Formats: sequence, structure tokens, C-alpha cells
Amino acid sequence: MTRFRPAGEAVWEAPASGGMRVPGRVFASEGLFRAAAEDRALEQVVNVAHLPGIVRASFAMPDIHWGYGFPIGGVAATDVAAGGVVSPGGVGFDICCGVRLIGSDLTVDDLRPRLEAVMARLDAAIPRGLGKGAATGRRLIHDVLARGARAAVDAGIGTTHDLERCEEGGSASGAEPDLLSERAVERGSGQLGSLGAGNHFLEVQVVERVVDLEAAAGFGLFTGMVCVMIHCGSRGLGHQTCTDHVKSMGPAMKRHGIEVPDRQLASVPVLSEEGERYLGAMAASANFAWANRHILAEATRGAFAAGLGRPVEMPLIYDVAHNLAKLEEHVVDRRPRRLCVHRKGATRAVGPGHRTLSDDLRAIGQPVLIPGSMGTASWVLGGVEGNPAFDSAAHGAGRAMSRTQAKKQSSGRQVLDDLESQQIAVRPGSVSLLSEEAPYAYKDVDEVVRVCDITGLARPVARLRPIGVVKG
Repeated sequence: MTRFRPAGEAVWEAPASGGMRVPGRVFASEGLFRAAAEDRALEQVVNVAHLPGIVRASFAMPDIHWGYGFPIGGVAATDVAAGGVVSPGGVGFDICCGVRLIGSDLTVDDLRPRLEAVMARLDAAIPRGLGKGAATGRRLIHDVLARGARAAVDAGIGTTHDLERCEEGGSASGAEPDLLSERAVERGSGQLGSLGAGNHFLEVQVVERVVDLEAAAGFGLFTGMVCVMIHCGSRGLGHQTCTDHVKSMGPAMKRHGIEVPDRQLASVPVLSEEGERYLGAMAASANFAWANRHILAEATRGAFAAGLGRPVEMPLIYDVAHNLAKLEEHVVDRRPRRLCVHRKGATRAVGPGHRTLSDDLRAIGQPVLIPGSMGTASWVLGGVEGNPAFDSAAHGAGRAMSRTQAKKQSSGRQVLDDLESQQIAVRPGSVSLLSEEAPYAYKDVDEVVRVCDITGLARPVARLRPIGVVKG
């Protein structure tokens, strides 16, 4: 996309032209920007700039790559009072997909002699692929859809501390379970408490390096600590919900007189019957996702205790989503506005003092979780004041090649052997599919984090490396 030009250190901008209502702005190093230019993701940044009500810019995070409608790594905020729209393509099919990081009182030296035993327990305890979930009762499902992870706590799963360290307290406001289709609920009822497939994972990690001692201590991290990172979302329930509303929004757009350059950007005004119905169904799906990660975390704690033969303290560090549209207040043109902030493959990253943070985090800022891929590092960052993209940051390393391309480069068995040669214990749902998620299929997560730092999206706190992987 030749219209993009450098606009600062690691910032690229396409001025508004044609039907664009705002500029397109990409946070990326030169190498990451070139990668984005190869898969039409920059074209999607420009297309999003056409949305009614969009303010400031159509943003893209350093891990940007091509997605459905919005690029993955896309951030766009629309002014609700000015006819701003909500777009399912700005959320994605896996509604409220996100990352949960659990700490422990273990060091890597404590775990190493029992790692294989713990991995065996995790292998047995974590449903993945197309299998059933760990909690399938319809009654619990309905309560979860209404109240999220809080419903799981009330059912005796996990603790209230888990809720305090979770975005939105693990419960989305405005959830309307009755707006979900029967098919969506049917797909989700057998999947609550399961990892899923694709790029979803559970990783046993060790804090390799701390770069911000004060923030790390506040988050509950220390060098050598064993952590567990869980990446998953709303499974088939969220996918079906997105499918249902994308289909219904096509005719609705005509009624509202909305035209967009890509039909995958189907959207309706937030203040419309269709917009309110989508947001209610999306919030119910988000509650499923938060409860899903919550239940998986409790299963993880049980597996560690069983594998080690003793209780283990495993507090939640944080849980944050990266596929949501949220109604938030932000200052635009020197006045507060109520915005619908789409983060599609982008993580909320609020800074110190933000009212949504728990008391123990308010002075530090929000933990921002950026996973890498099997065999590479993951990072914990911290939110900062003055974030230029509506309090948003990257959500991961970002794909560098398609799954088809990745499978052509190596077999799943080769990837497994490479990981085990690095002393990473792997428990795959399917060996043959490992190559789709191989480390070489992703961008350099350290480079993504560096760009987040220099552009003011978030500040690095700690680098984590994997020692065990349970793969969907």
C-alpha cells in the first residue's frame, strides 16, 4: 500500500482520502510493516477507516496480519452519539478469545524433576480439539452466559481473587443470553472448560527475565517463577454468534443506509435494535469465554497438585481479552465521548490510575499479556498513561505465514522433535497439526514488544519462556 508513509518512529500513516473518514495508522518496525504489506492487511486498515462514526484513526498493532473484515491487530473506535457503528468483523469469530496467566510458588528447579508427571496430568485434565468440555450442565451454561466467571465461582470453582485479577471482573455487563441462537448454545453446552484447537494452547512457562522490577513485584512475578499461560476463547458458541449476526446485518445495513468497501465489514449503528442485539449476544459469549478460561485454570491447579503430590499456590496474575467491542469513555478533541472500541486481535492496556483496575494494580497499571508461539518467548507488559490507540496493545506475535504454508515447511513430527530437543515437553492434540503453529509461522515476539514500548502502547515487564506445551 504505497499510500502509507512514515509518521514517526515505528509509526506509518495513510492520510484520509476517498471515502476514508479518518487516517489509517500502523504501529510497526520496518520489517513488521513489510510483512503486513504482503498479505492485504494494510488494505483492511484503510477499509476500516470508512466505518460510520469512526474517530481519530483506524489503528493496527505491531502484530497485524490479514483477518475477516478487520485486520487481526485492528483497533477502531466509533462515536456512539454520532451514529457510530458496531461491526462483528471488528471483534472476530472467537468472541473474547484471550489470555490468562497463572503464577505459582514454584521455581523451575522445583518443577523440573516432576515436569513429566505434571505434563501427564495436564494432558489428561485439559480437554482440547473437538472434545467435550469439563463442565457441560445446561443449568451452569445458562448461568455462565448471564454472569461469566462469577457463576463458576458461585458453583464452587475457583476463588473471588480470580475475579479481581480478570478484565471486567470476568463478567461482561449487558449480557443477554436469550439473544443467542439455539444453535450457538447447543455448540457451547459441550465445550465449557475446554481449550479448543488451532492456535489455542496451555503453556507451562518460567519467568526468564524481569525488566521492570517494581511492576513485576506488583503483578506477582519473580525471576525463575513457574507460570501457566492459557490462550482460548468462546469456542463454537462465539463462532456461531458471530456467524448469526454477520448474516442478519447485511439487510440491516441497507435499512440504515450504510455502505462499506468490504462486505465483511457488515455493521449497524450501536444505537439500533440490531446493534443492541449484537452487543447483548456478544457479551453473553464473552461471559462464556471468561468462564471457560477460569475453569481451565482450576483444572490446571488440580493437575499441578496431583503431579507434584502436594498443594501448590497458583494465584491468577491476570486475564485479558483480545477480541471484543466495548463501550468506553475516552477524550477525543478535548472532550469525553462514549465510544464503541473494537479490539480485534488487540489487548486492552490501561495505565496506572484507571478506575477499572483492582486496588492492588491501580498504582502500577494493567498487566498486558503477549504470547509468542511454541518454542519462543511470551511477554508480560504493563499499561501506560497516554496510550495513543484507545488503551490498546498487541495481542501476540502475529502470524508470518498461513497454516498451509507452515505445513509445507515441516511435518508435525519434525516440529515436535525440534521442541523436545529444546527441552520443551509437548502434549499435542494432534501431532500432524503441530506444524500449523510452529515457531517459524509467527513473527518475532521480541520485535512486537519493542514496538509496543517505543510507540507508547505498553512497557515491557517480564519475558517468559516455555518448558511445557499442551496444544489444542
